[in-house]
Amino acid sequence: MRDQQQSGTTSRRDYLKAAGGLAAASTVGLAGCAGSSAETGMLATQVTDQPGDIGDFESCVIRMAGIWVKPASEVDTATEESTTADTSDAREYHEFDEAQEADLVQLQDGNTALVDETELEADTYEYLQLDVTGVDGTLAEGGDATVDTPGDAPLQFTQEYEIRADTRTVFTADFTPVKRGQTGEYILQPVASGTEVEYEE
Repeated sequence: MRDQQQSGTTSRRDYLKAAGGLAAASTVGLAGCAGSSAETGMLATQVTDQPGDIGDFESCVIRMAGIWVKPASEVDTATEESTTADTSDAREYHEFDEAQEADLVQLQDGNTALVDETELEADTYEYLQLDVTGVDGTLAEGGDATVDTPGDAPLQFTQEYEIRADTRTVFTADFTPVKRGQTGEYILQPVASGTEVEYEE
């Protein structure tokens, strides 16, 4: 089971990297043109977990490699009406210096884990997507669990937020594993009511 899960993780990561590559290249090019005069702020991304079916787990370790963000000026009607994760080239991909891990079992009852701080241009952003590259789930009753993101796509949080000059924006992404019927498999679901944005001067 672990070999199959590893293979799925690898293919998903390859897909996500390919989808985000053009956006990442565009971001670098734009940054070079803008120079150092553009105002910037800091985006602090942290994660937490609402109950869901996390009680089924002894541990549920999420591996994350980066984030995608999208300026609100790039939003189109199709994206706004879609219930699936946006994979358009208008996104900007920001890879973490080091891959991050967080155990959702340890992030209940309001506990959070900071996964990265990213400098972005001051603007309004439509969403934040987590590049989840793998999940290692161990059930409380014993054995491993298969845990995926919806459609094996980025985990998308459609909470609008601002990056303000010389301000730290704290984006708390709330999500939880939910059992898929009687399959014994789980899917990570964003929790809109628990996703929060705060601004620190």
